[in-house]
Amino acid sequence: MIDLRSDTVTRPSPAMREAMLAAALGDDVWGDDPTVNAFQQDLAERAGKEAALLFPSGTQSNLVGLMAHCERGDEYIVGQSAHTYRYEGGGAAVLGSIQPQPIENASDGTLPLEKIDAAVKADDPHFARTRLLALENTIAGKVLPADYLQEATALARQHGLATHLDGARLFNAMVATDSSLEAMCRPFDSVSLCFSKGLGAPIGSALVGSHAFIKKARRWRKVVGGGMRQSGLIAAACQYALDHHVEGLKDDHRRAARLGEGLAAMPGLTVTSQATNMVFTQVEKGHIASLAAWLKEHDILLDLVYATRFVVHRDINDSDIERVIEVIKAYFDRQA
Repeated sequence: MIDLRSDTVTRPSPAMREAMLAAALGDDVWGDDPTVNAFQQDLAERAGKEAALLFPSGTQSNLVGLMAHCERGDEYIVGQSAHTYRYEGGGAAVLGSIQPQPIENASDGTLPLEKIDAAVKADDPHFARTRLLALENTIAGKVLPADYLQEATALARQHGLATHLDGARLFNAMVATDSSLEAMCRPFDSVSLCFSKGLGAPIGSALVGSHAFIKKARRWRKVVGGGMRQSGLIAAACQYALDHHVEGLKDDHRRAARLGEGLAAMPGLTVTSQATNMVFTQVEKGHIASLAAWLKEHDILLDLVYATRFVVHRDINDSDIERVIEVIKAYFDRQA
């Protein structure tokens, strides 16, 4: 099966499984799991932050990040297309009593600076208190420009706002721009990093920031049920991914570019965006469901929710890409 639904479908490699089996374990709620502690220290150093905290999921890492920055009745500025606003169950509002102030994303994924500036509320009891700017990198596969990130976070600081980055695919952005993790994280007070997408860990995200921020986040992690015991098993997978799987993201990007090139030649299908490991297409009305069914018949999976999104990952090889192009071409040839 060629599974293009998401890079979350990746499975741990045999070597990663061996690393998990060999992990020294303790009780992380007590703070004495040695594998967790070593991973958190290593990740914090690579990210250029003081501390890190392991989470079971990126959704929880983002939620706790928002809750550690904001109090009840506070507000965070966020993109309409951002996961922390649209795809994480409204957790900030439901569990944190934090009001989102969404802004429409520009075509490149950025939030226009003038709109951020206008969204900051006056210090008045009629309004929620604006406390945080939350961005996402990558978003829809697109890497936010480094100059923009500097300008946006500088604007936030001018207004006294903290800054958080949902970096679920920040490693993709890092290799796409030939940058370092420290440089990617530098503009932000906190960053959530995911290891269970393109890096192939079975589970695991982490939050990085200052000592004071992570201390507060640790308490909120416990409150929302994220305190885990022998979680060195997870940390070992994340550490292995960090050490061995980052460079391989370049192959995902190369294969996605090839897929986008092949799909662009199809009648009845338009490639609207290809960036990093994702290809977005627009299919003529009436073809989406039948195309997805045709692909499934040929052992190619797409999620109907994202029927026009193809996500390339480490479990997809060059021959898989050529097979997908061949099968989709055969579908449209039948419609001619």
